[in-house]
Amino acid sequence: MRERRRRWWPFDEIFEEMRRIFEEIEESIFREWEEFERMLPRTKTPSGVEIHGPIVWGWSLTIGPDGKPVVREFGNLPRPYELRRGLIKGTREPLIDVIEGDEEIIVVAETPGVEKDEIELHATERELEIKAGDKYYKKLELPTEVIPEKAKATYKNGVLEIRIPRKTPKEKPKGTRIKVE
Repeated sequence: MRERRRRWWPFDEIFEEMRRIFEEIEESIFREWEEFERMLPRTKTPSGVEIHGPIVWGWSLTIGPDGKPVVREFGNLPRPYELRRGLIKGTREPLIDVIEGDEEIIVVAETPGVEKDEIELHATERELEIKAGDKYYKKLELPTEVIPEKAKATYKNGVLEIRIPRKTPKEKPKGTRIKVE
């Protein structure tokens, strides 16, 4: 039987080099993924099954009272570059919304899966610290000075609401309304 000889094609070498490069990239991705999995927080269930994660990270975008967008970061991976250094936190930041009222500051935090008695709140005139069990932690700067001694908090269905009176209420605009004809 006569052997068929494949004809030489000028791009054979180029395609072979591209195939080799893609294989190297694929191997590199698998190595990085394995390293990433080793850094994940691990928990064991009572039956001994190991659970990886959770990993939460993102941004929330709201419009502030001045009409400007407010971007807040949340999650247990605060910055992507920290992944390489293995700095995954066991706790995650709850998704938080800060609402500025005329008389008070309202902070709403999503903390599902936590019992009311696991929540610890600490406030100063400019900061609020939220700890909810071993799951959530956030320390945030408040937009104005408040009276922490008069703060009130409620928790229902995984939503924590904290109302803190402003130190000095927002002034209402003075003057007279002018009718447009």
